[in-house]
Amino acid sequence: MGNWVVIAQYSYSDAYRTEFICRGQETKDQALKALRAALHTYVPSKNIIEKRRQVYRFADQESYLVVIKGKLTEWECTLRVMELVSDSADPAVAERARMEDGAEYVADGPQDRIPPGY
Repeated sequence: MGNWVVIAQYSYSDAYRTEFICRGQETKDQALKALRAALHTYVPSKNIIEKRRQVYRFADQESYLVVIKGKLTEWECTLRVMELVSDSADPAVAERARMEDGAEYVADGPQDRIPPGY
């Protein structure tokens, strides 16, 4: 199973939510393809009757703001791809992330490691 996921983040009432739209993508390119497919279909609530949808792309071209206007409400949510780089139940996750990315610094314990010079 892959380490790439597609998530949506939005506010709902007084809470901030993160929802996994798609998990287990093998590559970043696969995750980006799943992200782009979700841009025009994802809704954060089944109760919304969509009248208009606007999709804004962030400069990184890997994150999008989706604005859904309904009859009475308006939703804003951010959709983006993420990579799982550490999992306390599976130490091999961090090793795979290091090998694939060539990353020198990946958090692999309870505390984050900050590279020198930051």
